Amino acid sequence: MKYLLGVDVGTTSLKAAVFDENANAVKTVTKDYTLKVQGDFVEFPADNYWKLLSEVLEETTSEFDIYAMSIDTQCETMIVTDDEGNPLCDAIVWLDNRAFFEADELRAHFGEKKVYEITGQPEITATWPASKLLWLRKNAPEIFAKTKKVFLLEDYLLWRLTGNFVTEETLQSSTIYYDINKRAWWDEMLDYIGISKTCFPKVYKSGEVIGEYRGIRVVTGAIDQIAGAIGAGIVKKGVISEMTGTTMVIFVPSDTVPEYDPDSKVPCHLNYDGKYCRLLWTSTAGIALKWFKNQFCENFSFKELDELAGAVPAGSAGLTFLPYLCGATMPKYNPDAKGVFFGLTMEHTRGHAVRSILEAVACMLKSNLDYAKAECTEVRTMGGGAQSPLWCQIKADMTGKIFVTLKNDETACLGSAILAGVATGVFESVEAACDMAVQTNKVYRPSGTDYTECYERYCKVDEKIYG
Repeated sequence: MKYLLGVDVGTTSLKAAVFDENANAVKTVTKDYTLKVQGDFVEFPADNYWKLLSEVLEETTSEFDIYAMSIDTQCETMIVTDDEGNPLCDAIVWLDNRAFFEADELRAHFGEKKVYEITGQPEITATWPASKLLWLRKNAPEIFAKTKKVFLLEDYLLWRLTGNFVTEETLQSSTIYYDINKRAWWDEMLDYIGISKTCFPKVYKSGEVIGEYRGIRVVTGAIDQIAGAIGAGIVKKGVISEMTGTTMVIFVPSDTVPEYDPDSKVPCHLNYDGKYCRLLWTSTAGIALKWFKNQFCENFSFKELDELAGAVPAGSAGLTFLPYLCGATMPKYNPDAKGVFFGLTMEHTRGHAVRSILEAVACMLKSNLDYAKAECTEVRTMGGGAQSPLWCQIKADMTGKIFVTLKNDETACLGSAILAGVATGVFESVEAACDMAVQTNKVYRPSGTDYTECYERYCKVDEKIYG
């Protein structure tokens, strides 16, 4: 049996799953960790990422003879080292916002249109590695002067596993110093930052063998959202995915880079297959329901909240919720936006409030699908929101799309394992592996419930309050 290991390194946890050659999960391991946060600085000791991965490898290899492995990680977490690969400071986590002045400087120099047309990123923010490197040059010149290798998180773990200084394309496509059209480092950006491209790794595609670790074949992965999309079977036209967890993330494959639109904030990344994908995300989604539960329904389970909401007719008797508890991102960017209950009357109950939250997130999903002009016949739905039959049905009715849940919750680990299996000949192709491995669960079709008035009311309230 050729066992495959898929590793998903998230923002605050590392998850790993061992799959057999029929893509059945036989073991899962999770390691949680806490970031160092001080104001706009968000960091984590680089060596600790390796320690966590080492613990997972010890735990899994003690039970299984792992044939191949692949890692997916969060984007933009950066580690700078000397020539020997020794970290010069803590990893600067993707959430870190210290480089806002540098982002403004890059925006003023290059302009958003040029940056989008070369890198696929419509905004220039403090989180991008280009901004972080410029911050280091200006604010930590002693570290910048010693920097000989610039790693993103997946790169660093591949280096520790194999000793090879390598990366893969999907990870680099949100750095704003990688040209996603030419598949090469963007010299003009690197020159402006003041760093040589010799400091950057050799670029591979997703799903290529780049070395070994104790007899395990090590394969390049993909960013976490792309690995998750593979694990959800988003490999054919007409199928997209949405994840309603703390936030909402929508994954839309694309054959091309859409033309620049100054009103669009939808980023375009390289996909695992050399084509492209667009990623839409919102600041809040499931966290809005969790907030309401914790603050006003602390003695209720989520299932009980579903039952309360299910007893309320569609439209929540005119109650509208705007889910901007952490600002708004897409389709309209407004970091100062706040959450709103609009239209409260004496007739409204706890159930109305819960249902209005579910409907608001579904409205937000519809507005983003319309905004991205996402053509699809089926949406694979993931995250905690997929556990609610009521929420899935509301989304299907609101958007007019078929929503499908999955049996495997750890789609990113499965997607990484599939890349490892394809690269080493265990699977014929990503598509063939998905046909075998990805198992759907429940199907929610539009029931005929009319949410037209509910959606129009949501849009009107949003426009009235936030413009």
